[in-house]
Amino acid sequence: MNVGGKIRAFREAKGLSQGDIERRSGLLRSYISRVEGGYTAPSIATLEKFAKALELEPYQLLFSRNGRPNAVKVPSRRGISRSASRMLRVYEGMSAGNRKLVVSLMSQLAKLSV
Repeated sequence: MNVGGKIRAFREAKGLSQGDIERRSGLLRSYISRVEGGYTAPSIATLEKFAKALELEPYQLLFSRNGRPNAVKVPSRRGISRSASRMLRVYEGMSAGNRKLVVSLMSQLAKLSV
């Protein structure tokens, strides 16, 4: 499942409309529709907004219950640096709890850098 599909599934399961998410997140309804439809991919900061509006942790939008990534398209590693590739390998081998911790820490760092 793509991220947009997962966002839509959570939203509908909670009985929320796109307008509800718009009010809770500050994101435009047209943008929410494009993300849910798979026409655009949200940034990590935007994923945090979706997660907060859905009362979820950001990692829940990216990973399944068993801690493995959902069928999210990952860019080819050919175009990234060796250290970034190494970081991805380490992240993929982490437990769900450790991934949650890493995502939380990165979220906090992203807030500090703005």
